Amino acid sequence: QVQLVESGGGLVQPGGSLRLSCVASRSILSTFISLQNKGWYRQAPGKQRELVATITNAGITNYVDSVQGRFTISKDNSKKTIYLHMNSLKPEDTAVYYCNMGDCNTDYWGRGTQVTVSS
Repeated sequence: QVQLVESGGGLVQPGGSLRLSCVASRSILSTFISLQNKGWYRQAPGKQRELVATITNAGITNYVDSVQGRFTISKDNSKKTIYLHMNSLKPEDTAVYYCNMGDCNTDYWGRGTQVTVSS
């Protein structure tokens, strides 16, 4: 059973940066690679969960418009980890950020990491 563990959240001032990490523990490398859908979601208080960024096995990335140019998703297969580099953070980026990995048959979620952008 794949377990996704996020880290890197915290409190940051507007304009600051954070890097979130998500490791697919309890998995072997071939399983990590087979999970073709990899991405980050977020959920702000009182709002629905939204897709933030995705990355394919080929490294093709996609972002929601509100983070385009500020966030970067990346992966390190050797570490079975995906990252979300967040720059120029805004108060509206405050949310619980969730890691997601899956394919047509499976769907794994982490427990989330809180990101708070406030002065």
